Amino acid sequence: MIHYPEYDGAILVSGDGDFYCLAEYLLQKGKLAALLIPNKNRFSALLKFQIFKPYLRFMNDLEEKLGYKKKRPHKDETL
Repeated sequence: MIHYPEYDGAILVSGDGDFYCLAEYLLQKGKLAALLIPNKNRFSALLKFQIFKPYLRFMNDLEEKLGYKKKRPHKDETL
């Protein structure tokens, strides 16, 4: 919050309801860019309110893009 005037938007990475007040404040001030939730199956009910729905992003949805894909060796057993 020290640098609040210096940025256009904040991305909060948490599924913890302790950040509800901060998320609500940033939303009211027009500075909430996104709420990045690590696990869409387990996060606080406080962040499930309708006002946050457009800002919710889930890391589960990024697994395909960010996940490590082990390369298969070629026939000569080189990568």
